[in-house]
Amino acid sequence: MSSSSCCLSPSLRSRLFNTSATRFLVPPARPNQYRSRCEMNRRGFAFRGILASGVSVMGSSLVTEPTEGVERLPFKPEGYNFWTWRGHKIHYVVQGEGLPIVLIHGFGASAFHWRYNIPELAKKYKVYAVDLLGFGWSEKAIIEYDAMVWRDQVVDFLKEIVREPAVLVGNSLGGFTALVAAVGIPEQVVGLALLNSAGQFGNPNEKMDESEESVLQKFVLKPLKEVFQRVVLGFLFWQAKQPARIESVLKSVYVNSSNVDDYLVESITMPAADPNAGEVYYRMMTRFMLNQSKYTLNSALSELRCPLLLLWGDLDPWVGPTKANRIKEFYPNTTLVNLQAGHCPHDEVPELVNKSLMDWLSSLKPEASLQTL
Repeated sequence: MSSSSCCLSPSLRSRLFNTSATRFLVPPARPNQYRSRCEMNRRGFAFRGILASGVSVMGSSLVTEPTEGVERLPFKPEGYNFWTWRGHKIHYVVQGEGLPIVLIHGFGASAFHWRYNIPELAKKYKVYAVDLLGFGWSEKAIIEYDAMVWRDQVVDFLKEIVREPAVLVGNSLGGFTALVAAVGIPEQVVGLALLNSAGQFGNPNEKMDESEESVLQKFVLKPLKEVFQRVVLGFLFWQAKQPARIESVLKSVYVNSSNVDDYLVESITMPAADPNAGEVYYRMMTRFMLNQSKYTLNSALSELRCPLLLLWGDLDPWVGPTKANRIKEFYPNTTLVNLQAGHCPHDEVPELVNKSLMDWLSSLKPEASLQTL
């Protein structure tokens, strides 16, 4: 989920993003000094200039005008609320009253990527925006990252913090996380909205190679591969912090480049300061980003039981409308809204996203059988 499209070979890029595997990768942000601006997704996120996306940010003197006519979430250097999950510090925002709406950011971003959506939605609903583990103001934990780690985090967030039927909304990586969480706790999810979601359709004819590793592979080839990966990713991590690269990548993701300002660029250059950022970045890139084939959209959608809304930026250079159409075909209980925007429509055209989401939410009828936990 990150931004740039510079260094990946066509074959690797296809493998990583073709079916929409998450696209953001930017160095995880610092736990307590952010100036969150927006994440951003980038084209070659995996072994490439990886940087991209916005992220939360440390306080700076930058000041920008909010999108005209759209209220913006106030920035608080100390963050909003914190919850301890499995011993890790998790940051989240909550505003409003009514049916709970849980917003989940994409790779490299934070709860503040929803800064133009939270105030508007909170006029009618109780809105939560949570930082996934390893991102935003949440702890940069040194663990083995996997799609199911974030699923479990969201499921427990619904059980322990929200504690009543809710609607999940996610962008990119956050979209796939919202989907698998909805499947993991169907009794508490009454609706799901995906914005240019990550995830890929699996090939039923493709079989995993489960052959045992040879001594050569285990003790010689694997260690050498890891050393090479650390060198390459270490360089990409450094490269991701360069302002010129960040600006270039962001402009390739937002159709309306007027949203790519100094504030956004700086919000991406600050997060790498956390002592664990480099290691977390390495683990996400090697253990999660390049090993997603076992978690497919087919399997998750086949178990989904609630109404689905797709808010799709058709001009997204990574995940175009073809994927949205395929999801709708696979899961008939879907409403599709096509938007003239890029990978992060909620930040690029927040007025349109807010209206479409509010219209769809008003049509939902949470079943009486769903009981508050």
